[in-house]
Amino acid sequence: MSAAAARAPVIAYVALGANLGDAAAVVASAIDALNRLPDTRLEARSHLYRSAPVDAQGPDFINAVAAVSTRLTAPDLLLALQQLEQRAGRERPYRNAPRTLDLDLLLYGDARIDSPSLTVPHPRMMERAFVLIPLAEIAPDLVPAAALAAVAGQRIERLS
Repeated sequence: MSAAAARAPVIAYVALGANLGDAAAVVASAIDALNRLPDTRLEARSHLYRSAPVDAQGPDFINAVAAVSTRLTAPDLLLALQQLEQRAGRERPYRNAPRTLDLDLLLYGDARIDSPSLTVPHPRMMERAFVLIPLAEIAPDLVPAAALAAVAGQRIERLS
């Protein structure tokens, strides 16, 4: 039995975004790919949303949030997410460059992680409508009303 298989599953939330190429198709495909990660099962997915870039450049983003049940550790899940980004052609020529795919680990159960490679909960998630609105759709208890009110001025539109 692998170490991951022996571990109790954890519910993790992943933010997905893209603003290059066929962003909607890439995000939808990435959600499906989450379900194929080892020891991981897709539990819920939000609708797709279009949002203006925040602290980034380029065209509007297509965003979503997915919940997965996983036996992977948080660092292993992060590595798997980064591998999905690379397969989608993600490049990082400079900070906040336009993206073919961006996957952020928002929450990993109740864990609080502060390491050089990973911070959970995601440090800016409560500042971004493109995270909070899709997250509230699939896990309303995780998003305080005050946080939603604080991002009400950010442009976001539900697509599907």
